[in-house]
Order: sequence, then structure tokens, then C-alpha cells
Amino acid sequence: MDATPVIIEVALNGTTTPERNPHVPISRDELIAEGLACIEAGASIVHCHIANMRVPAAEAADEYRATFEPWLAADPDVLALPTLGWGATMVEKLGHVALLAEAGVLRLGFIDPGSMILGKAGADGLPDPDSFVYVNTFADMEVAIEQCNRHGLGMHFAIFEPGFLRNVLSYWRYDRLTPGSFVKFYFGGPGGYFAIGDSVSFGLPPTEKALDAYLEMLELAGCDLPWFSAVVGGDLVRTPIAGLTLERGGHLRVGHEDHAGDRTPPNRELVAEVAALAADMGRPVATPAQAAEILGLPAR
Repeated sequence: MDATPVIIEVALNGTTTPERNPHVPISRDELIAEGLACIEAGASIVHCHIANMRVPAAEAADEYRATFEPWLAADPDVLALPTLGWGATMVEKLGHVALLAEAGVLRLGFIDPGSMILGKAGADGLPDPDSFVYVNTFADMEVAIEQCNRHGLGMHFAIFEPGFLRNVLSYWRYDRLTPGSFVKFYFGGPGGYFAIGDSVSFGLPPTEKALDAYLEMLELAGCDLPWFSAVVGGDLVRTPIAGLTLERGGHLRVGHEDHAGDRTPPNRELVAEVAALAADMGRPVATPAQAAEILGLPAR
């Protein structure tokens, strides 16, 4: 058993509505309060979406900063993480990231390194023709990588499909990634990204063989980037992925952006569940300062 402290990320909201989970935080005050509770429960990385993302970069940065600052006041080493902003180009969509980095409240940047259909089930259970095609080109990836190199940000790479990991490895081989970068395997739960129905999902399922496939890709490349697991559209702790990830030295993400199933716990309870499982398996929970060290983020 790897005894490295486990980093816990919590994704507070995303596209989740109160109808899906009545505890989901949406307003700034709700995000602040739930983020603080999750930090207390063991989260080192706190990710959220602001209530209105269709605003200019400066306005989005102001809202994120107002949300992040109370978390950082509680622990200045907490790693806050926004999501994509609004705009026609990736430069515009990531404009708030640069402003947050310049304000000193951000140590992580990001890009989802690939394109896919973010599908949902229609009324008949079949894939809904109105499902969203999510596009991130190599040109988009270059924008994000250049931004993170310029601002000294670690990079969060969400791996929805195996091809996404191949793309990250291409940049990794040529030493283009920043210190503190990591990959996160998103396993597709029954409900998929939008947790609508149980017949349309994405990527690899939350099974041991699927995790082995991703880890083999890292091994074949000789890549030692830190890695996380998440189950999107499912219940992480009710799958084999949580325990296997802890056994094999990985880290975990939970939260309302991902969680779906027959129970609707608050984010703080999802964090506490993972922390308890880690303790049972001999993995201490990383403090935010330890998380930054494990990821290899540049010293401030």
C-alpha cells in the first residue's frame, strides 16, 4: 500500500441543479460556505463554477476572486480552481485565469485536452440529438499551455477519453508541461456527464480494467505525472475505483459536479467519506500545503 498522503479535490457544483441534488451550492455565499466546510473535511483542491459564466473575463475574475478569497483566508495553501469562461476563442475563455493568476489567488490552470460528445439520454433512452459536442483543438491546448507557462501555473488535465491522455503525453514528452501538472481520469458513470438517464455515458467505465488501461498508458510512456480518479455521473465510493486508486497511489475527486445516484449528500459529506476510506486504507489525507508539494507546484 502506498502511504503517500491522498489529495482530495471537490467539485462543488458544475451543471448540477437543485432538482438533482438539493444541497448543491450555486450563489457566491453558498459556494464560500460549502468550500470552507469541504476544506475542513479534507479537501485541498476546491473547484467551482460561478452562477453566471456568460460574462466578460474581468467580471468572471472578480466573482471567482470574491469566492476564493475566504477559502484562502482559511488556508492560504488551498488550491482554488475555476472553469472555462465565456468567449468565441480559447484566449477569451481563459482570460479570467490570467487575471486570477496576476491577482495571486490561483496556482492551477487547465485545459480539457481533446474533443468529444457530452451526451445525454432522450425521453426514449436513446442518445439525444441535441447533445453537446465539446471541442478543444490542439490550437486551444497551445493557448492554455502557453498561459500556464507564462504565469507559472500547474496544469489540470481532465481525461474524459483515452485519446485525451495521449494528447497530454505528446506535450509531456517534449517538456511543454509546467511544474505541478497532473492528469485526472474521468470514468463515465451510468448517467454520464449530465446524469440524465442511464444509457448514455462517455469514456471508460469505473472498473479495475479501465483504471489499469490508463495506468498502463502512463507506464508505457514512462510518465510519472500525479494522477487522480473521478466517477462522473455515478457514485465514486460505490465503485471499485475509490479503493483501487488509494491502493495504487492515486488521488481522488468527488463533489456535486460528478455525483449521481440514489442518494444526495452534501459535498462536505462526500469529502468526509473519501477521507475516512483513505484513513481505513492507511493513506493520510494531504493538507493543502502537502498537496502543493506532492504535485510539485512552484514555491510562492
